Amino acid sequence: MVSNGQRADRHPIFLKADALNTQKPWCSGYPEGVGQEATPLPYANLGQFVRGAAQRFGDKKAETLVLPNGMEASLTFREIDHLSDAFACYLRQSLKLAPGTRVAILLPNALAYPICAFGILKAGCVVVNTNPLYTPRELDLQLRDCEAEVLVVLDHFGDKVTSVVPGTTVKTVVVTSIADFFPLVPRLLIKGKLKLSGKIPHISMPVTTLMRALHQGGLHLAKNKLMHTQAWPEATREDLALLQYTGGTTGTSKGAMLSHGNMLSNLEQIQEITKIYLTPGEETLMTVLPMYHVIAFTINLLFGFHTGSHNILIPNPRPLSNLRAAFKNHETTWMTAVNTLLKALPNEPWFRPEMTRKMLAVFAGGMQTHPSVLQRWEEFTGCLVIEGYGLSEASPLVTFNAAVRTGTRLGRTMKQVGGVGLPLPSTDLRIVNDQDQPVGQGEHGEIEVRGPQVMLGYWKQPEESARTLKDGWLRTGDVGCFDAEGYLEITDRKKDMIIVSGFNVFPNEVEACIALHPDVADVAVVGVPNEDTGEAVQAYVVSHKALSVEDIRAHCRRLLVNYKVPTHFSFLTEIPKNAVGKALRRELRTPTTLRT
Repeated sequence: MVSNGQRADRHPIFLKADALNTQKPWCSGYPEGVGQEATPLPYANLGQFVRGAAQRFGDKKAETLVLPNGMEASLTFREIDHLSDAFACYLRQSLKLAPGTRVAILLPNALAYPICAFGILKAGCVVVNTNPLYTPRELDLQLRDCEAEVLVVLDHFGDKVTSVVPGTTVKTVVVTSIADFFPLVPRLLIKGKLKLSGKIPHISMPVTTLMRALHQGGLHLAKNKLMHTQAWPEATREDLALLQYTGGTTGTSKGAMLSHGNMLSNLEQIQEITKIYLTPGEETLMTVLPMYHVIAFTINLLFGFHTGSHNILIPNPRPLSNLRAAFKNHETTWMTAVNTLLKALPNEPWFRPEMTRKMLAVFAGGMQTHPSVLQRWEEFTGCLVIEGYGLSEASPLVTFNAAVRTGTRLGRTMKQVGGVGLPLPSTDLRIVNDQDQPVGQGEHGEIEVRGPQVMLGYWKQPEESARTLKDGWLRTGDVGCFDAEGYLEITDRKKDMIIVSGFNVFPNEVEACIALHPDVADVAVVGVPNEDTGEAVQAYVVSHKALSVEDIRAHCRRLLVNYKVPTHFSFLTEIPKNAVGKALRRELRTPTTLRT
């Protein structure tokens, strides 16, 4: 952050802002109508937040699941509120869970997701988002670390349940089907087709179906209402709401602890910057990104519900033709995306500009949007791409690119392609040098963030929490600077984390898996540029004997989710290391220096 008066005379935007607010010079770049501080929401927790939206939007469609063949099922705001109340009662009164108990969700985008997530939050328990594509090893590590007592899982992943759950703290498994909440005839057709296809593995342990859990919870709910009783104290803003697993600063996966207050604050900030162009109750939202990803969880699931947006759920976007029915049958007005999706969609033969004629904007994050991809998307669709910057530790949004509504479209308030925008209202941001001292405009350093959306710390990691949080500032590990217009630019990462299509890949984890191969003597992993995915995983391997790429790749696929599996392998006689034996990843990124 530019300190008071420091270099302010170099750029008019900083001079103008300094006269307005010496602490937040970027505020002069805010569009008219966006405040320097976010307007508080009148809720003490996320459960009240959900109920508030249900009261405002009632019988309006809230969530619609669209299958690739065009079959659909929908739930209203009122129905989701009621069903999530029932699930909360199941957790607290049937299972007798204590407040703060972790409940893991292993689901794709499905109608069960908002019901279970909202129910967990209403129960005062903690949502643990879990990637359904995780290998049994990865799932085991996360369940053990968070000490979840309940796992909500799609029946497609029953094989993982059977192999992993018995060795964890999970006491109850709740199973749902993609067909749940469809009308009777379509539900029977879908379940029959899935059964004949053999895609639903048998689960050889006791489980409860979600429908049975909702029935049990519904009985408790009815009794509570009849007796006019509150079955348990509600959560406060200080209580833990979400464990969002991320890499921290060491590269090992750990849970960012996000409170109800953290999440509500980020939602307040997002509302502040979008209120000038999003109309509550009149928008249609496309959810392609998985809701277990923090971007979609906050923006699509929570903020979409809060704004009364009709949320179109895509359970599996691969192949991209799975999106065809959703785009054809629903006039989307906004969506979230990553560079990979924005690049690929215009290449689909079925994707037409008229499918986005009502679309105001795409909110892009998770990875850098390449300027050429952004330009082609906007030329092809006529729809603005609004970039931002965030991280799981900040709930996640930190900065935004300013936009204003002009008729049925959005326009930029200033030319901004390649940067990641202005700090959010109620957010402080500074750039510091290696001595943790703020630097001037245009100078590079580590980005630090302070605001009500910043996490409580890392789950069961006090030392890592202390390293990452200092005097209220979150050390992001990202390197950046303010440009001449007062926008933040990301220029590098201190972390070695690799971002593949918006998903975090941590070299330490990939290296540990490759090292398990008996013929591997040493290994180092780095990220390399990739036109399609932003970055790709490159592994450098030293082997005891002749080893093929196919052997190592097959080994990795057994242990790692697909996006973590290296796409490039190189064999070396040794890995370059420093004096204390740490791999020199910087040298590995310049392969001309290597001996093969």
